[in-house]
Amino acid sequence: MTERRASFHSNRKLNGISGFPNRAESEYDAFGVGHSSTSISGALGMAVASKLKSEKKRNVIAIIGDGSMTGGLAFEGLNNAGMENSDILVILNDNHMAIDPNVGALNEYLLDLTTSKSYNRLKDDVWNVLGKLRRFGPNTQAFIQKIENGVKSVILKRSNLFESLNFRYFGPVDGHDVMHLTQVLDDLKNIPGPKLLHCITQKGKGFKQAEIDQTGWHAPGLFDRHTGQKIVSVNKKAQAPRFQDVFGHSLVELAEKNPKIVGITPAMPSGSSMNIMMKKMPDRAFDVGIAEQHAVTFSAGLATQGMIPFCNIYSTFMQRAYDQVIHDVALQNLQVVFCLDRGGFVGSDGATHHGFFDLSYMRTVPNMTVAAPRNETELRNLMYTAQLPEGGPFSIRYPRGSGVQIDWKQPFMKIEIGKGEVLAEGTDLAILTIGTLANTVIDLQEIFATNNWSIAHYDMRFVKPLDKNLLHQILKQFKQIITIEDGMIAGGFGSAVLEFAAENDYQTKIKRLGIPDKFIEHGSQQELYKIAGYDADGIVETVRHLIHTKKN
Repeated sequence: MTERRASFHSNRKLNGISGFPNRAESEYDAFGVGHSSTSISGALGMAVASKLKSEKKRNVIAIIGDGSMTGGLAFEGLNNAGMENSDILVILNDNHMAIDPNVGALNEYLLDLTTSKSYNRLKDDVWNVLGKLRRFGPNTQAFIQKIENGVKSVILKRSNLFESLNFRYFGPVDGHDVMHLTQVLDDLKNIPGPKLLHCITQKGKGFKQAEIDQTGWHAPGLFDRHTGQKIVSVNKKAQAPRFQDVFGHSLVELAEKNPKIVGITPAMPSGSSMNIMMKKMPDRAFDVGIAEQHAVTFSAGLATQGMIPFCNIYSTFMQRAYDQVIHDVALQNLQVVFCLDRGGFVGSDGATHHGFFDLSYMRTVPNMTVAAPRNETELRNLMYTAQLPEGGPFSIRYPRGSGVQIDWKQPFMKIEIGKGEVLAEGTDLAILTIGTLANTVIDLQEIFATNNWSIAHYDMRFVKPLDKNLLHQILKQFKQIITIEDGMIAGGFGSAVLEFAAENDYQTKIKRLGIPDKFIEHGSQQELYKIAGYDADGIVETVRHLIHTKKN
């Protein structure tokens, strides 16, 4: 239908088609998306634009899942759409699932709408009474009309959330009955004003394994379509755990020792491994729905009462709550620990999901500590350090995927805040890394030695505060420095080092490697590292160039 069948094999691969609607890719992709809860606001903008341009009858439709309806932006869009009275149809795809099962009062309300006939029964009863009144003749018509108006504006609206927002509500209907759904949509074309069609569906419908395990099959990757067997690639680090699992298990260990610790996630319990704590300590771990802003301010409220919230949000979703980070947490200097999963390139999810920006936007916030561990043990120790007494706002970011340590579960140790570490001595130039890219440089030391290059390596560990003593030592010793980060070059870790050098009048040449000032689409993490120039080959070539320049 969208003329992409022949290229569908390239879905989510480098230079292939996107896994999400993308306006640059197809005329059928009306609005670019990747994060939730945006469709109503975007569709309303299109409907109002159509009206302003005096276009002939145009049908604008927003499709939104019940999970996305928990996002505040969806309610903002509904509120404005009801006021604008534009011709817009919202199709609510209700399957009681996001990635994990939906939670919250809205989910219970929708469940009640789908299982209860009370609303329709109330309408039928009212109209039956009014029908009997009409038999008394024309003198009663004005009175009946007043009653009808009152019923519409009070009784019925109070019975239905959407009608209270000036939407005409239709449904619930079977979203899998295509013939009936086609007829309903055809009928709704001719009804003016804001409308909402409530469709009931089953996530994974049509594939037995996906129907049974809806969370596991949300994004299964490659699988055999006949057997349902998932195809798992094996690599040399397959035995190392995922960073998210190290977070989940470590949080439980810390919470067992510290009763003040609580966990918060916005609808990503399995994706962040917060589900480990939710299973063991259900009264101290909270899934707040797709509501990042609420997750942060909820955490702030907990912190005002002496609790220590570990607020786990994907880096890309953390952007949605930046105001709350600044005003509700940092301004009040509250002890909230932000654990930012999927920092840096995430791979096949593409530009909407890459964690490009957190190092840059977190380091600008006063009172905030910004750290990135190079391995699993450091992640555990940073989490331990962040929950110690007298702590403040603390951001810990780590990448998607597996780490490097098999024997990762070591005793907790306090890390001195703002303290880096010397990983290798050298004389030709220095490489400064933040986060897990330190492991790439560690692996390259053999190649450096083969080329007779003496390369010093420092794991800075903290973007804020920087290790000033170590930086003074490095800048005095070396005339050439390379900084490497899995984040935006603009305003990131390398920029922080540049600022420090400029403020202290150092003339050192500093070459920054990281993500350039553009959006990079989907591909494997290694492919994207190469594009950005900080894969192993890119680092070696940068070192080669600087050493050659130095000699000449």
